[in-house]
Amino acid sequence: MSENIIEMKNITKRFPGIIANDNISIQIKKGEIYAILGENGAGKSTLMSMLFGMYEPDEGEIWIRGEKVNIESPNHATNLNIGMVHQHFKLVQNYTVTENIILGIEPIDKFAGFFPYVNIKKASKNIAELSKKYGLEIDPDKKIEDINVSFQQRVEIIKMLYREAEILILDEPTAVLTPQEIDYFLGIIEGLRKDGKTIILITHKLEEIKRVADRCAILNKGKLIDVLDVKDTSTKTMANLMVGREVSFETEKSPSNFGDTVLEVDNLCVKNQDNFEVVKDASFKIHSGEIFAIAGVSGNGQVEIADTIAGLTDLWDGKIYLNGKDINNYSIRERTEAGISYIPQDRQSYGLILDFSLAKNLALKDYYKDPFSVNGVMNNKVIDEYGEKLIDKYDIRSGQGIKTQVRSMSGGNQQKAIIAREIELKSSLMIFVQPTRGLDIGAIENIQKMIIEQRDKGAAVLLVSFELDEIMNIADTIGVIYNGEIQKIAAAETLTNTEVGEFMMGVKI
Repeated sequence: MSENIIEMKNITKRFPGIIANDNISIQIKKGEIYAILGENGAGKSTLMSMLFGMYEPDEGEIWIRGEKVNIESPNHATNLNIGMVHQHFKLVQNYTVTENIILGIEPIDKFAGFFPYVNIKKASKNIAELSKKYGLEIDPDKKIEDINVSFQQRVEIIKMLYREAEILILDEPTAVLTPQEIDYFLGIIEGLRKDGKTIILITHKLEEIKRVADRCAILNKGKLIDVLDVKDTSTKTMANLMVGREVSFETEKSPSNFGDTVLEVDNLCVKNQDNFEVVKDASFKIHSGEIFAIAGVSGNGQVEIADTIAGLTDLWDGKIYLNGKDINNYSIRERTEAGISYIPQDRQSYGLILDFSLAKNLALKDYYKDPFSVNGVMNNKVIDEYGEKLIDKYDIRSGQGIKTQVRSMSGGNQQKAIIAREIELKSSLMIFVQPTRGLDIGAIENIQKMIIEQRDKGAAVLLVSFELDEIMNIADTIGVIYNGEIQKIAAAETLTNTEVGEFMMGVKI
C-alpha cells in the first residue's frame, strides 16, 4: 500500500476565460502537514475544492489511500474522512455551536422507546469532550453570532473532527486571527498532527509555514512550480517562487512631510448594540502626508473608530472634523463626497456587492456621476472602460474580466478591487482597515507601497491593522488602543515592537 494518503494526478480545471489548475500532480503522506502556497488567484482553493468534492476535475485522477475515487460532493468527501474549513466560514449565525456541528447528522434517540428526537444534550456533552481533547475549548450552547471569529474557526474544526475527518483541509486559516490567536492555532495544528491527522494548509503566510509544515507545493497562475521540504527552504525562496519575481521584505519609505490637519477626532465615544461603551474619549489628529496607525489586539475598539469616522456606526458623543468641517451629521455618501475613502474590515458585507459584476463594483462610488451616468442613466460603456483600466493598473485577476461576478473571485482579488476603487477616489482621508488581510506576499508588498504613495501625494491615512509588523513598517505615527481607550500616541520611530505590544495589553510604561 502507498505511503501517500492522497495523490492528485495531472489535475486540470477550467472556468470560463481561465485555467485555474493546469496539469497538477501532488502526493501527500499520511500524518504530514502539507502547505499549498501561491498568490491570490493561483488556484490553491480550486485544487483543494476538488479534493473536497465541490468541483470535479476536467482532467486527471484523485487517489485516496491507494484507491482511485471520483469525489462527487462534500458529503462524499466526508464519507472518505475528508473535512474542509473554508476561508469564509459556513456557519448558521443564530444556531448554537452544537446545532451547527451536528447539522445534517443529528443524533436521534427515542423517547419512551417510540418517539424519535434529536438528543442535543448528549451531542453537547460529546462536543465538549472532543473540544477539550484537542485544546479547542468552547461552550457548546453559545450561539455563533455571540462568539468571535477565532472561536467560530474552532467550531469549524470541531465539526470536521466530530465527523471523524482524517484529512483536514484548512483554507487561509489564520487570515482573520490576531498574532496571539495565530500562536494558539498553530499549537492546535501540531496537536492534530500528533493525533495522526493529515493536514493541508492553503495559505500565503510563509513564517507560519516555516513553523509547522513539512512540505509545500508552490502554485503560480494555475501551474505547479515546485514541491519543497520546508526546513531546507528559506522564506525568501518560497516568496520568489510564489510571485515569480524577486520580492522585497522591507518597504522603502521616505521621511514624512506633514501638512495641514485633515482629520480631527475629539473625545469620540461609541456604544455597541448592547449599549456598552466600546470607544472611550478617543482623541487624535491626522495630517496631510501622515500615516496614522491604530495598533491593538482585535476587539479593542479600533474598528469601531474607523466605522464611526466613515459613517457606518453612529457616535454616542464627541466630534469628528474633516478638513475643519464638522461631519457628525453627514451621511455615508456625503462623507465620501467630502473626501473619505474607506477599505472596510469585512470586504464581503460592506465593501462589495457580490452578485454584481467587477466593473459595477469598481464604479460603486461614482456610478451616479458624470461620465458614468448621464441624466440619471448609467453609461455602461464608460463603466466597463473604467473597470478595464483599474483591472490592468491594480493587477486584479478574474476569469471573465469586467464581466466576472465578484462572488466568484478569490478573497485576495476582491480586496484588490476595493482598494483600487477607493484609491481612485483620490480622497484627502483614506481609511484602511486590515488592508492586507488574506493577501499574498507580493500583493502585500504592492498594497503597502500604494498606501505610502498616497501619503506622499498628500493624503492623510488612517491605518487599522492587527499585524504589528505592518504597522511598524509603514506608520509615521502610532496610536495604541486597549479596552476602547487610546493608551499612547507617539512617532513610530520612537517606539519598539515590545513597547507597542505592552501598551496593546494594557501595560502602562
